[in-house]
Amino acid sequence: MDILTHGLLGGTLAQSCSRKGETRAATTVGFLAALLADADALIRSDADPLLTLEYHRQFTHALIFIPVGALLVALILWPAFKALRYPIAFRRIYLYALLGCATSGLLDACTSYGTHLLWPFTGGRIAWSIVPIFDPLLSLILGTAMLAGLRWRKTLPARIGLLLAAAYLSVGWFQHQRAEEAMRATIILRGHEAEKLTVKPTMGNLLLWRSIYRANGVYYVDAVRAGMGATVRIYPGNTARAFDVTRDLPALSPDSVLHRDIQRFDFFSDGYLALHPDDSGLLGDVRYAMLPTSTRPLWGIRLDMRQPETHTQFETSRQMSREEIDRFIGMLRGED
Repeated sequence: MDILTHGLLGGTLAQSCSRKGETRAATTVGFLAALLADADALIRSDADPLLTLEYHRQFTHALIFIPVGALLVALILWPAFKALRYPIAFRRIYLYALLGCATSGLLDACTSYGTHLLWPFTGGRIAWSIVPIFDPLLSLILGTAMLAGLRWRKTLPARIGLLLAAAYLSVGWFQHQRAEEAMRATIILRGHEAEKLTVKPTMGNLLLWRSIYRANGVYYVDAVRAGMGATVRIYPGNTARAFDVTRDLPALSPDSVLHRDIQRFDFFSDGYLALHPDDSGLLGDVRYAMLPTSTRPLWGIRLDMRQPETHTQFETSRQMSREEIDRFIGMLRGED
């Protein structure tokens, strides 16, 4: 989830549990504590671009890290409150920090990116895919509640905001179920047997969803418009042959750095790998694209067979043409 929504959720939750006279302190601590988990973005290496992918949403987002992260935040903020002569005990700062830290991993698990909630007990990523990575409506709900609580110094607005946020996430779960059921029915009608299926919301809404499934070594990408009525509409999209390193790069040694980087990227992408349709030297994560029917990935790794012993480069592309924007808006509206 975007960093602002993280802070808003952490601040609102801490505010909802604050004592009289501690509303502002609780909100500040909870807001800042909720941002700590994303400090993992600072773990990076110029020599190894994939290092940041391995550690993003890893141990700092794990449930086991919550009390540790809260302690770090409390130790940093306690001297600041003392310097400002704000009368608040260390244990209260720790409690508000604990509440803020508790929201980070769980909120990120609601997205499709994948979060290591159960690290180090399991290496798998949890992704419930019920809310977009950026959702302005969820941010608005939390922001309005938090600001109202600060204005009136009451816990009631925060509690109402949390209930509304929970209701919104429930709508996301319901919409996800509708979109997935529609795609499973479509897969059967096509005569396919899906080896794996992922359905995820598109940016900023719960109406238009992106579906990716694999059948007979091919990825099929579709858009699913799950309106608030009974109608669910499928927009057929593009296809891409699933990447196979043995078939597509037969000359690449399994002991090479590039081969190991492909395996690392494969784990990060949950196996959804395909070559870029317009650039055969770029291996992309098919789960993400700007247009929900496209196989042009948002990011990928460069396959440079001339330097197999050098770490691969990670590349991103978030550009949309005017035509693609119009198509996205049309699908969002449910047009032909």
